[in-house]
Amino acid sequence: MGIWRPGQVRWQAEDSFHELKELTRTAGAQVVGEAFQHLKSIHPRFFIGTGKVQEMKDQVFTCGADLVILDEELTPAQQNHLAEVLEVKVLDRTGLILDIFSQRAKSKEGKLQVELAALEYLYPRLKGQGHLMSRLGAGIGTRGPGETKLETDRRRMRDRISKLKDEIQSIQQSRELHRRKRKAIPMPVVTLVGYTNTGKSTLLNALTHAQVFAENKLFATLDPTTRRLRLPSGHDILLTDTVGFIKKLPVELIDAFRATLEELEESDVLVHVMDASDPYLSERVKEVMNVLTQLGVDQKPMLYVYNKEDCVKDLRHVFIRQGRLQPSCTISALNHSGLDTLLKELEKMTDHFYEWIDLSIPITDQKTLALIHACGVVAEVKYSEKTIQLKAHVTHPMAEKLRQLANKIT
Repeated sequence: MGIWRPGQVRWQAEDSFHELKELTRTAGAQVVGEAFQHLKSIHPRFFIGTGKVQEMKDQVFTCGADLVILDEELTPAQQNHLAEVLEVKVLDRTGLILDIFSQRAKSKEGKLQVELAALEYLYPRLKGQGHLMSRLGAGIGTRGPGETKLETDRRRMRDRISKLKDEIQSIQQSRELHRRKRKAIPMPVVTLVGYTNTGKSTLLNALTHAQVFAENKLFATLDPTTRRLRLPSGHDILLTDTVGFIKKLPVELIDAFRATLEELEESDVLVHVMDASDPYLSERVKEVMNVLTQLGVDQKPMLYVYNKEDCVKDLRHVFIRQGRLQPSCTISALNHSGLDTLLKELEKMTDHFYEWIDLSIPITDQKTLALIHACGVVAEVKYSEKTIQLKAHVTHPMAEKLRQLANKIT
């Protein structure tokens, strides 16, 4: 069921409703009926009007539906009351997205984060549900706590939530350790961000041959993947793919995935991947920027990448209608077109991370020589009896490290 809220523009409500149907199919459910209501005011008991509730009950019976999904976030009481009257399971948009995430999470970290978000969402919905537990607790599939004694269930949930938070805290510490190791071989970190299903994973695969799972569905990828990417200059950068954003992204998920999204804080450049064929492109951009603002990373240098140019007849019309963000480039990650331009743009945006350095190292110090070749571009090499004279283009931290090494030798 789609909702046109008071004060909302109709096309925004319809776009959100269309997205809800895509989310439902992504979750594995079959849509057998649709409803849409323009609300003049929000009903405190049911969210939608009482007349619409009765109409929905009749439609549920006629369609043989066993699930009703509303394109809004309901209070636990509203969800309970609707389920009681409709006599079927009721999900709101948040519950649906959590259900998809629980199916898509593959890594241990992703599973822990999704479980935490799901339990924090379900916990207040346990209060006073009684026999409705079996309808509300399990999502589209069979996930969820099931029906047990209320107090026992609540206690177990609290214990599990506490344990999950501890485990995720441990993961954060482990991530910090990995970051320190990564900084030991300094290179710029570039992160792909964007609305869900804009082609971020397809782009990562095209650039790095990462073989990350990519599918034309919402939230095809949840777990972050980092790969090394060589630029035309010979420099390497670290390229990371992240979970896609979506309209009305649940707060529970932003909080639960904070450990993963902290990768954005470590980024030097953000690559905002957009679907150039999306008729609501500017709205998608706003949604992504809202989440980036919440995470405090919206001021980082950003390259705007208009993907799926192969799905657009004339990009000029898109730019006239939507405006063009800069700096930007147009590509097709699927057809690998425009990738050379993208790499050159990344090179421009990361060039200030490097400097030229002249260095003399002992000829026996092959470890340092290998490190310079691994982390920079060597322009000149001159060998003498005891030393190697180098001219190299390296990152500022690496240059400082090499200077300190040279001072120790002298």
